[in-house]
Amino acid sequence: METTIPELELIPAIDLKGGKCVRLQEGIATRSTEYSDDPVAMALHWEAQGATRLHLVDLDGAFSGESAHLDIAGSIFRALKIPVQFGGGLRTADQIATILDLGAERAIIGTAAVENPDIVEAAATRYPEAIVVGIDARQGAVVLRGWVKKTVVPAVDLARRMKDAGVPRIIYTDVARDGMLRGVNFDETENVCRNAGIRVIASGGVSSVEDVRTLWERRACGIEGVILGRALYDRKIDFADLRKRMLSW
Repeated sequence: METTIPELELIPAIDLKGGKCVRLQEGIATRSTEYSDDPVAMALHWEAQGATRLHLVDLDGAFSGESAHLDIAGSIFRALKIPVQFGGGLRTADQIATILDLGAERAIIGTAAVENPDIVEAAATRYPEAIVVGIDARQGAVVLRGWVKKTVVPAVDLARRMKDAGVPRIIYTDVARDGMLRGVNFDETENVCRNAGIRVIASGGVSSVEDVRTLWERRACGIEGVILGRALYDRKIDFADLRKRMLSW
């Protein structure tokens, strides 16, 4: 039987901090660059550019464990026609239910996947296809709580556990590359994808069209999407142009 190679979804990111759109370097809160004070307008911009999905992160929530931008998130959900995946501070069943009831299509769980895996398993059972686990790693080991807490848990082991818990996909981020425009950690992303047998959205370090092309070429392992952040905001990549280029690959 012929194996169907998945397409690669291009997903623009909006990171919220203090009510504004920012990008962090290596996940460090003090190393942030502000790009817009109107997150709803930014979300509409990416939709107009042809995005099929938006990646929305509450950075304040990721550090504190309490969602700090529910009003803005709700406004974005209502304004867009495309689906939104939301993460940042979702560590309890009630927080997951709240964001999905508010209009998010997917809820991204990070810290709780290690600290309270039962919550993830229950959520994956209650909301099939809606739960995504964000696995953030530095040198192959998972980091938590807005990337400030180090663990010795190998990312690939956590990915396997999440698949066994019924989670359909993960977002894999190499935090040492996030916001740094250093290129994607292709080998580790593919390693997690193949060895855990789970669908993966790649994140962290995308700096060029060539980076996206390389992920596209490796998509047969189950890499189904890529999150685009600083490269878009710093105009290293033109989103509409990238979508057109992909049609010729």
